[in-house]
Amino acid sequence: MSLPHLDRSGRPTLRTVAELAGVHVSTASRALSSSPTINERSGSARTIARIREIADRVGFERNPHGAGLRTSRSSLMGVLVPRLSDVVLATIYEGIEDRARSLGYQTFVANGHDQPQVRRARLEMLLARRVDGLILGDAHGDDDELLESLGLRGVTFVLTNRHSGAHPSVTCDDYLGGRLAAEHLVDLGHEDLAVAAGEPYASTGRDRTRGFLDVCAERGVEVPAARVVHSPFDVEGGRRAAAALLASPKPPTGLFVVNDFAAIGAMGAAREAGRTVGKDLAIVGYNDIPLVSQLPVPLTSVSSPMHEMGVRAAQMLSDVIDGKTVESQRLPPSLKARESTIRRRYVTTA
Repeated sequence: MSLPHLDRSGRPTLRTVAELAGVHVSTASRALSSSPTINERSGSARTIARIREIADRVGFERNPHGAGLRTSRSSLMGVLVPRLSDVVLATIYEGIEDRARSLGYQTFVANGHDQPQVRRARLEMLLARRVDGLILGDAHGDDDELLESLGLRGVTFVLTNRHSGAHPSVTCDDYLGGRLAAEHLVDLGHEDLAVAAGEPYASTGRDRTRGFLDVCAERGVEVPAARVVHSPFDVEGGRRAAAALLASPKPPTGLFVVNDFAAIGAMGAAREAGRTVGKDLAIVGYNDIPLVSQLPVPLTSVSSPMHEMGVRAAQMLSDVIDGKTVESQRLPPSLKARESTIRRRYVTTA
């Protein structure tokens, strides 16, 4: 019999067992665990017995390190983010740490810099600390190979900040946030709109952009593909994206930037192009970090519940470690309108 999903050494993997048993990889993982609580969640005793029989028949050997995450508690949670210097990620991590502490866990955090080799190395470092589970804030797309490999190893993890596939996650409802930004600009009368859409591998940028464009289509406002520009989630990335858009023959009057730091860069590009933000060009950012309300021209931004995302992610990971069933959560955003889209009219009196 030809076995599916063998590893590089030709040995059967957890996915091999799952496919032969006709179950999801997570179900096979729980069935092969020695934790009674987890086994109860894997289905009937007959299903568990069938999965274990198949594993024995094909010679599957459970990764002892991955299994150790479930059977030997260390009261440690590992956290991986793109970069903790980012205010958004730092605030999410504060929420994680606060909730983890109240649950009796300590946390370790590492920066993956959104680079595949660095991400993998940092994850291995966290796993070497024998953490009970991981919270990952740097998912790449809906088919992130690194996440799939963790699942095959039986590593317990949840996602926050970004979502990916069917993996459990706690994020802002970024699609709704994009819709709020578009509704705001269209309601103000803007018809020439553009998007600085962030990195294409991040669900945050993709969802926010999709929500924005859906509202535009519904309201009869055309946004050409050339006006959706991908860029890094930082000041320089936003500056470059906005500069390119403003240099076009017909520049936009309204710009949605899917990250506040990038929006600050876009405001700089507008100034360099001789445009007054809030008057000649309306700009909407995203996340509503504390800084943006204190800018010379306060930035309109979609506010995301950053700290609460962290709190709930830590609780979700704790629940998964305890063998509980969890579902992904999308927390609602809100829009904070400020002078970058609605410039105040100053009235002087005698």
